[in-house]
Amino acid sequence: MEFGRVPDNELPLVDFTLSPDPAFTQDTLQSADKSQPLQVHVGCAKWGRKEWVGKIYPPKTKDANFLDEYVKHFNCIELNATFYQTYGPDTIGKWKQKADANPAFKFCPKFSQSISHIRRLKNAEEITTSYYEGIMAFGDKLGPLFLQLSDNFTPKNLPELTAYLEQLPTDVPVFVELRHKDWFAVPESRDAVFSLFKRLNIGSIITDASGRRDCLHMLLPTPHAFIRFVGNSLHPTDYARCDEWVERIADWKKQGLRSVWFFMHQHDERYSPELCDYVIEKLNGKLDLNIHRPQFIDRDKGLFG
Repeated sequence: MEFGRVPDNELPLVDFTLSPDPAFTQDTLQSADKSQPLQVHVGCAKWGRKEWVGKIYPPKTKDANFLDEYVKHFNCIELNATFYQTYGPDTIGKWKQKADANPAFKFCPKFSQSISHIRRLKNAEEITTSYYEGIMAFGDKLGPLFLQLSDNFTPKNLPELTAYLEQLPTDVPVFVELRHKDWFAVPESRDAVFSLFKRLNIGSIITDASGRRDCLHMLLPTPHAFIRFVGNSLHPTDYARCDEWVERIADWKKQGLRSVWFFMHQHDERYSPELCDYVIEKLNGKLDLNIHRPQFIDRDKGLFG
């Protein structure tokens, strides 16, 4: 992922501190139903990484078997493949079968770019129906859906966003990622869109990228957190940032958080398993969980013995 990238020599100049919880988030969490335990999922964005062969995938693993191996290491995936192509139930069903070996595994499919970037949410009913018809084949392996708006989708497009979200099915959770700066820089625009999300029970993605600190808005319209963490190839700041996220998630749990979806991105994705391992180990310790950690073929190359 190149979004929000800054040169390595500028990383020490970035203020990576997470901002305090706004009252909006506190209200959301405090009013949540706390009868069920917190659900925690940690994963990557893609399974097709050749750099992981010999690291977490066995040597000589073929591309066709990457998903079979991925589900052995993680309990979710931020599925970007559905952004580039709308898949039918047959293909989705085959992916589900590969994940059946991991009872906890969930796919979080991204909305097609034909919907979000080409049609820009207008006249997208037919494509949306095809998208849903495909991803519903995940069955019990289906996690929340992920609608990423383009960088030039501005607050002027709020009517289109409202109309589109209002007609979506309500039986599958949806999270939206905002990218244009005016959603965050203009208070009226920020308040309008997050009020919309809260009214429709739509989640908002928090993107933690070095060069776009405005996307780290910390606003939760639902008691569910979808975090896209963009690291910098295991730079020392990556670990400090992850530590702070673990503390914040623990605090949100006390307030009423119901689920967290933490997706690891790196500008060089070869390092995503290592940082996922670090986050999972820290979350397990802090929250008394037992999330399965990725297993490195040469464990000495991992982060813990």
